Amino acid sequence: MTDTLALLATLVALLLGLAVGKAWERYKLREGRWFDRRKVRESPHYILGLQLLVSNQVDLAIEELAKAAALDPAALEIHLILGNLYRERGQVSKAVRLHRRLLQHSRLGRTEQTYVQLSLGLDYKQGGFVDRAFQAFSEVTRLDPDNKYALLNLERLHAEQQQWREARAIRRRLTDIADEPRKPRDQAILAFLENELGLQAVRRGEPQEAAAHFRSALDLDDGTVPASLNLGDVYMRSGRPREAIAVWEQILEKAPERAYLTFDRLKTAYTEVDGPARFVALCRRLIEDNPQDWRARLALGRHAMDEGDPARALDLLLESLGQNPHALAVHQLIWRALSTLEFRPTPVRRYLTLTRNAVFYLDPHVCTRCRYRSTELLWQCPQCHEWNTFVEERLPQAENVEGTPA
Repeated sequence: MTDTLALLATLVALLLGLAVGKAWERYKLREGRWFDRRKVRESPHYILGLQLLVSNQVDLAIEELAKAAALDPAALEIHLILGNLYRERGQVSKAVRLHRRLLQHSRLGRTEQTYVQLSLGLDYKQGGFVDRAFQAFSEVTRLDPDNKYALLNLERLHAEQQQWREARAIRRRLTDIADEPRKPRDQAILAFLENELGLQAVRRGEPQEAAAHFRSALDLDDGTVPASLNLGDVYMRSGRPREAIAVWEQILEKAPERAYLTFDRLKTAYTEVDGPARFVALCRRLIEDNPQDWRARLALGRHAMDEGDPARALDLLLESLGQNPHALAVHQLIWRALSTLEFRPTPVRRYLTLTRNAVFYLDPHVCTRCRYRSTELLWQCPQCHEWNTFVEERLPQAENVEGTPA
């Protein structure tokens, strides 16, 4: 009987302890009054704030969430949301103060510290406080070495400072922790970082080290176009045109949409090795493979102008214009050919017919991630910092007009 009573007393004590623990978790004593934490999260201010946030009424959401946060300064998730909203609204100093105040809470667990430090790092980054952002993200990686968000932000900060070795080291860490479907993308980014290291070596006048970086980039991802271009440039400056040609011709196979980047380079190298006929044959082959290749026709037209044949050049340029009536480079070369031909009426009329509804523009490249526009092809977007996301923006080609090519 005594043993039974003792066991019963133990069970009662255990249940009482659990009840007290749950009550302590739910209720908090503040200024002599007990507050129900669950009711704080069920308050109309918190619920309305989330609803306003979902409907993208951010300013009103901030007002309601601030009222909810005032009910319980220890409600971590509410304060985190509020601080991040302050940052997105450009109120960086307010976000920093809020997140730093959260870090002073003695009861924060390791996971909570990690999230608050990450938010603080984003605050500093948004405000342009690079050194403090580095410190905050580094602290996140100390608390959570595999935190990919902190690692990504550290990599981008290093890239913005052109600290390519440090960025490469972090990308290698990201590659190590990535899932298999992600690894090819990480390898491609590593290749671009190797290319940047090669360009730094070129600027230092160290061609052998530069070539080693460019080759490493191509070993990581043989479709890294700038590495192929730059490696060929190193070979050409070293008096090795055949090796340069071999590297540049790989671009025609791996990234045919970027073939035009090799045209001037290959024309120079071909002329040095075999004569200009090889370049003409290349352009004709590209047009045969892709009848819509307006850049190959443009290159042939420029070559014909250089060879003193403006009439042939104009035919090629008007064919190019039919495929892309909005490219300013084509129009400029056509004007040059027409001027050389003393503006003969027939080609002038043909040109005017093709361009009647054309729109000229100077920013034909756009980032597929954030829609940032650029007048030139960039390998890294200056806005979203993603690699190799720019494509040529094409407007609809000119309508067929009877008696004119399109």
